Amino acid sequence: MGLFLLLIFSYLVGAIPTGIIMTKITGGEDLRTVGSGNIGATNVYRTAGRKMGLVTLAGDSLKGIIPALIALVSGFQGAELGMVGLMALLGHCYPAYINFKGGKGVATAFGVFLVISPGSILLALSLFLVVLGRWRYISLASISAAAALPYLVLLVEQQMMLFFVTFCMAALVIYRHKENIERLLAKKENKFSL
Repeated sequence: MGLFLLLIFSYLVGAIPTGIIMTKITGGEDLRTVGSGNIGATNVYRTAGRKMGLVTLAGDSLKGIIPALIALVSGFQGAELGMVGLMALLGHCYPAYINFKGGKGVATAFGVFLVISPGSILLALSLFLVVLGRWRYISLASISAAAALPYLVLLVEQQMMLFFVTFCMAALVIYRHKENIERLLAKKENKFSL
């Protein structure tokens, strides 16, 4: 598969609204009308339960894993591999299937980097868990991990072009958390509880 087709495929896979599909299958409400209105795993967890939240998390991660794995097997490396991941992330955040109103991209980005740079994503996940454990805000943990990821990728992979693509992906994830940042600053963000 050529790069152009793979980029389109990556976007279309990333755009699949896992949370909406899973909650509809189980007879739940439309995620866009409950909780935070977000289609991601955190809102599914809070509105449809732990099991559905975990299934959505896995599905959203697979949307990053599958295109990145195909790209890797096809011989793409560095920035091209990163571009495939970026398109999956854009698909998740701005899905054409549901009027370009998607999730925040954390799980999909996790899936992408699990393939592209397992070492850096495991370090970012460690930071995520430390922040979550200390302050119990998923949004703060996600933002912290996203902010660190480009530098972790540069440290582990030592590829400047991949760093730039990762930086763009991290900036998108952080931008998608702008409402969470406002709530964090106002001390109105909901804490995570098991």
